[in-house]
Amino acid sequence: MNGSVAMDQQKETLQESIAQQRRVLLEIMREPLRELAQLCQPVWGDRAQLDQALSSALPKLPFGSSLYALDTRGIQVSSNVSADGLTPTSFGRDRSRRPYMNDVLPISGALLSQAYISLLGRRPSLTAVQIVRDPSGTVLGFIGTDFDLRDLPLTHKLYDEPAVWRQLKGDPSIRDTVFHQNRVESVMDQQIDTVLGVFEELMLYHGVYHVILHFSSSRAVIWVMEDPYRYRLLDIDALVDPDICLAFPKTPYPASALVPREQIRDVLDAFRGLRLMDEMFYLRSGTLNVFNGIVGLTFSCDGTHYIPHDEFLKAGYDFWVRD
Repeated sequence: MNGSVAMDQQKETLQESIAQQRRVLLEIMREPLRELAQLCQPVWGDRAQLDQALSSALPKLPFGSSLYALDTRGIQVSSNVSADGLTPTSFGRDRSRRPYMNDVLPISGALLSQAYISLLGRRPSLTAVQIVRDPSGTVLGFIGTDFDLRDLPLTHKLYDEPAVWRQLKGDPSIRDTVFHQNRVESVMDQQIDTVLGVFEELMLYHGVYHVILHFSSSRAVIWVMEDPYRYRLLDIDALVDPDICLAFPKTPYPASALVPREQIRDVLDAFRGLRLMDEMFYLRSGTLNVFNGIVGLTFSCDGTHYIPHDEFLKAGYDFWVRD
């Protein structure tokens, strides 16, 4: 799959996930904000009564950390209202340049801003902006409701990483010098058959489900199902010693793995071919995760590919030589 197309698909999927979370939040806030606008409209221009109206509404606004009223220029015409009470010094504050005021403002109802970093807390935040009109329809101003992202109940579903081929460009300084470098044989290169044999055993029978093989620096990083929250760094002495398998408990190959067990060796052998294919263009590191089925490849030009294992195996050696 073309790398740019895959990146577009991944971006669309991620943005769709974010958009869904935003829709949920706005739906939660829509009716309380509409009622608050109706409450504020008759007392607009009376700071004390406006503060009182905002204070009475805050408990009814789920997850909102603060409330305030703004005129049409983005100047604050109320105190800040939060669970800690009123902050009168916020009256007169110019919020016209804040991200939520630079978005498209609502002509009716409420809109939710893009996430931004708050000035005071320096935390990822969102602001819902509700328009306020008088009975004749004239815009009086806006009500702002700030949210800390950490307080929102929107992470009920983990974002799914799409299984598509993605190509990422690396350090331009490395790409520019790729034609002036040659592969230096590493200790791992010298004993690559032993290393790959050890890793096949670890992945098939000892619970290693994610591996990063750094061929150029002769090391590896692994994650095991027995202890999935910590990684382990293996140097070359460990990698060339088959006895290392005794340090990991016997673990059945996971039934939920996307990579069939019989294809583990095929992927590892393909790493070997790409590592040794050329003295100038060669594989620096290879990654395999059996659960999401993704192979990661970083080449001497510092370009990186993330590719489903089945597409990787179908591409074959000739594809990479030609590319």
